[in-house]
Amino acid sequence: MTPHTHITAPTQGEGLRQKIRLGDLLVDNHIISKSQLDKALATQKQSGTRLGRTLIDLGYIDEKGLLDFLSQQLRIPYVDLRYFQLRPAIVKRLPETLARRFRAIVLEQQPEQMLLGFADPTDLTAQDEISRILKAPVGVAIVRESDLLAAFDTIYRRTEEISSIAEELGEELAASDFDLAQLALDVDIADAPVVRLLQSLLEDAVQIKASDIHIEPDENVLRLRLRIDGVLQEQVMKEKRIAASLVSRLKLMAGLNITERRLPQDGRFNIRVHNRAIDVRLSTMPTLYGESVVMRLLDQSHGVLDLEQVGMSAEVLSRFRRAIHKPHGMVLVTGPTGSGKTTTLYGALGELNLPGRKIITIEDPVEYRLSRINQVQVNPRINLTFASVLRTALRQDPDVILVGEIRDQDTAEIALRAAMTGHLVLATLHTNDAISTANRLMDMGAPGYLVATSLEAVLAQRLVRKVCPYCAKPYAPDTREQIWLDSFPELDLQQAKLQKGEGCMQCNNTGYRGRIGIFEFLDIDKALAETLRRNDSSAFYHTAQQKTGFKTLAQSALELVANGTTTIEEALRIAGEAELDLPRPAITATTPMPQASPSLSPGDTTIASPKTT
Repeated sequence: MTPHTHITAPTQGEGLRQKIRLGDLLVDNHIISKSQLDKALATQKQSGTRLGRTLIDLGYIDEKGLLDFLSQQLRIPYVDLRYFQLRPAIVKRLPETLARRFRAIVLEQQPEQMLLGFADPTDLTAQDEISRILKAPVGVAIVRESDLLAAFDTIYRRTEEISSIAEELGEELAASDFDLAQLALDVDIADAPVVRLLQSLLEDAVQIKASDIHIEPDENVLRLRLRIDGVLQEQVMKEKRIAASLVSRLKLMAGLNITERRLPQDGRFNIRVHNRAIDVRLSTMPTLYGESVVMRLLDQSHGVLDLEQVGMSAEVLSRFRRAIHKPHGMVLVTGPTGSGKTTTLYGALGELNLPGRKIITIEDPVEYRLSRINQVQVNPRINLTFASVLRTALRQDPDVILVGEIRDQDTAEIALRAAMTGHLVLATLHTNDAISTANRLMDMGAPGYLVATSLEAVLAQRLVRKVCPYCAKPYAPDTREQIWLDSFPELDLQQAKLQKGEGCMQCNNTGYRGRIGIFEFLDIDKALAETLRRNDSSAFYHTAQQKTGFKTLAQSALELVANGTTTIEEALRIAGEAELDLPRPAITATTPMPQASPSLSPGDTTIASPKTT
């Protein structure tokens, strides 16, 4: 690890012991007016937030301006945590509960003091208490509160706590003859290790924005894997015997039969983590070494994304909107599980959801609750299937129908006929790309003339990981990647902003942070409809390729590579190399992602620490 840039900061005795009245200081320096201060103080009295945050929320001062002002007035450094390399071992010298309570984080252990970043550097009580706990003088720096909270979620992971509780539970099982399935039934034992283990596991998953939790018993170990930005990260525990206890407790939470271990089961439950409502979909499956469990986490507190937030280009978004605002016809969104199909369709429903429009959805399961929309959860055990609900929905006078997934010929034909008889039908289908979707419908048994008449447009999509903006660096492709780039002769590599993340605390050392969609949109015009009527799949394929403005998933991914949003490695992982022979439009690089700031001169107040190599 490369050494940190040393940050010089005053200790508590060097000019920070006087009580600072932030409001008076801002008024005296003509940053805000006296009337604005009075309004902020009245608002603060009602909300209970700190004065600085109140002033920012009211728009009287921006956060960066306030931080720079305090840095200059108090003669303390401002540390930008987005670019500062935190050391977990140093940070954890201050327990998480106290760090969150005092809004403070340990930055460095210096020879004479511990340097801490504070969201409120004027809080003398917090400085005194932390100095007492750390048994060392405290140096003070100022940090942005939003960056501080993000750093807490990254550093204070629950992996060690999960391992510790697992060991404790394993010891209890080894020393006890009790049936843990019966122990799990006693909901009064709130402090049982299995309950605390599940609580830590779920909190950790929500904290790092994991989409799925996998609990997989192996021959000698238990694997816990969290899917983050589409990729699984693994934690292995030797206490394999705790698997049955975990599964029993989860089954109870989901209302499943805990005595049935031979058949797969599906259920769901709701939890609140960090004041966020999380809907958990649970699936169990018997395996060679015990029951495997997968939990899909849906954060209900974020609500439904608008179409602008999904990540479509302006051109694709405009064409997709034209399709969903037609009075009738079928619009399909395709892709594998976890590619964001439901998010896109819910965004479309958000635009279509008006008082004068009747909307019915048929889903398995219902992922988000939407007001004014009639949502139906299918249940095959009582013959409440997609096809049967769809037949009933057509008698409910709908304007728009959403079919969660077209799985069979019966559902496909009913949906297509509904689209042909004056209804707008939105649906998903599992296909690899947009072009193969129409043929998939005909392979399922739908007549070609019916597909040609009803199908208006197909949107295929995937999710690719974005380069972490905090550790992004210019990047030279390796031999395999260069061969892939060379197959796109129209790509100007001199203009392309190829980037790759080196790995930092902001991205858990993966080099990626967040995901964005890539899309392939195909609207069915008269020429394509005619090939469908003739059941000529080959002609449909070639006609679709030659459509003006048509871009494949690989081409969409390459555009993100060219502007530095994602990497060649990620584009290859998602789009593959199967489409290299397709014609490609010209690709131009656009504005690159922001890069980490270089180290500043001694006169600057913003401190950037070098990254770990």
